[in-house]
Amino acid sequence: MLIRFHAVKNLLIAVLLLQSCGKSSDELPILGERDVIVRSIGGKQVSDTIYHRIPSFKFLDQNHKTVTNKDLAGKIYVADFFFTTCPGICPVMEKQMLRVYKKFKADDRLKILSHTIDPEHDTPERLGAYAQDLGVTDDQWLFLTGVKEDIYRIAQQGYLSVAAEDSAAEGGFIHKGYFVLVDSDRRIRGMYDGTTEDDVDRLISDIKLLLNTIQQRTGNKRPIR
Repeated sequence: MLIRFHAVKNLLIAVLLLQSCGKSSDELPILGERDVIVRSIGGKQVSDTIYHRIPSFKFLDQNHKTVTNKDLAGKIYVADFFFTTCPGICPVMEKQMLRVYKKFKADDRLKILSHTIDPEHDTPERLGAYAQDLGVTDDQWLFLTGVKEDIYRIAQQGYLSVAAEDSAAEGGFIHKGYFVLVDSDRRIRGMYDGTTEDDVDRLISDIKLLLNTIQQRTGNKRPIR
């Protein structure tokens, strides 16, 4: 016997109200739709929760290297969406993401994935120049491009964010300034306003919680500042 209960997501409430301040990663919410599957095993009702996960992807980074979800195996990461000619919130977002990058620089358990929503303009060469202008010279912070429809699809269906062309919008595109925190099981554990220092402070704190979880699993004694 199989019974499925579908939990309806409310992204706005999740972003505004799920403010995690606990001392373990178990206290971080798991965002997105979920299914509860109830099975009858040996006469007993057993339930399992199937959480929303980031789907498989394949993009190209600023170094012309292919990046897939397999390259993120066992890691946590922060994802966002931007474009290099953005006249609006992107400069503020990049300033805040730089804080995250510098705080965890060279920690190979963490990645940052910034997806361009203007792939026709933002080639790997242009993304490489953009990364260098920010002082990013390693592969911890990846600037990704690819097929436009794939980028928009994973933004909306995977990261529960917004990314689309809009001729009426400033710069010709619409997107939200969310930084999305993804755990090593590809589940969304937090969404943060990438234009505000307070919310990015909260992101940094939550990253530490997830890194502590990795440390406990692997026995890695690397200190987390």
